[in-house]
Amino acid sequence: MNREYILVINPGSTSTKVGLFKDGLPVKQKNLSHPNKELEKFAKVTDQYDYRKDIILDWLKEEGAELQSLAAVVARGGLLRSIPGGTYIVTDAMIEDLKIGVQGEHASNLGGIIAKSIGDSQGIPSYIVDPVAVDEFEAVARISGMPELPRKSLVHALNIKAVARRAAKDMGKAIDEINMIIAHLGGGISVAPMKKGRIIDVNNASEGGPLSPDRTGTLPVGDLIRMCYSGKYTLDELKKKISGKGGLIAYLGTNDGREVEKMIANGDKTADLMHDAMTYQIAKEIGAMAAVLSGDVQAVVITGGLAYSKLLCERIERRVKFIAPFMVYPGEDEMLALAEGAARTLSGEEKPKIYEEEVK
Repeated sequence: MNREYILVINPGSTSTKVGLFKDGLPVKQKNLSHPNKELEKFAKVTDQYDYRKDIILDWLKEEGAELQSLAAVVARGGLLRSIPGGTYIVTDAMIEDLKIGVQGEHASNLGGIIAKSIGDSQGIPSYIVDPVAVDEFEAVARISGMPELPRKSLVHALNIKAVARRAAKDMGKAIDEINMIIAHLGGGISVAPMKKGRIIDVNNASEGGPLSPDRTGTLPVGDLIRMCYSGKYTLDELKKKISGKGGLIAYLGTNDGREVEKMIANGDKTADLMHDAMTYQIAKEIGAMAAVLSGDVQAVVITGGLAYSKLLCERIERRVKFIAPFMVYPGEDEMLALAEGAARTLSGEEKPKIYEEEVK
């Protein structure tokens, strides 16, 4: 039997997305849901390993896909130690850090563990691609102004890297030949300067940068400190106000960009102001990242779910079009990005990295 398919595994908190890809195209895909009553049986995320793996194998059987038809298995990377971007072979050292949860527990930690188990059973390679732990910061970007609080790389690396490759290809260039600013616009917003393929800075989408549909972005730090000591809020309540109940939802009662635009169309001036404020702050962050690249920018690239909005893109473009050509790639296709990473290594286009050799 020909080994022609790449199995893609993308674990989320209450579901696991799976797909079979061939020649760069999806053949079969499904979102496997995990009811809370099932997940509540497990004390830790990694305890879900057998449960999730069995469901994936059952899906393959239902689709009539033999394990012997797989050429590789690739999964979303978890909260590993800080590493450069790229496609990584899943090694024993990586598995240990995923099991420990070296930077925290998350469903994505299961991806590499399951991928290696299935891959090893067939004698085929298992990979992860551009995990959240990607850290390519230059030293100057880590300085915060307080030695105890260095700035950290927390970025939508998988989609940003994948979109950067597509934009570079559309410009007839290789990703390591040009500089770009990539803005990933979703529930969280990451605006990253990409220098010859490396993400050398980024706002922390959970704690800073532009306000987003449900996050505050950067806040006035003095007022925030006073709020913390006011006695009115618990730690958990304040964390929720910053991420989950901040941004558009705090002002408008919704984190759905489509609903906000309906409000604007119906003459809601507050909704119009808040939407404009979000695009203003995104544009301001893009401008800051242009300075990081000393103005040497070949493209400003917009991606993520919010990029489907014509109004949002027009408002951002109006403020940043002087920097570089404006390009839009709406949505985020993590499954395709994972499959493409594995395909590049299988074809020899990209040399896979070894986790323990790259850990910082």
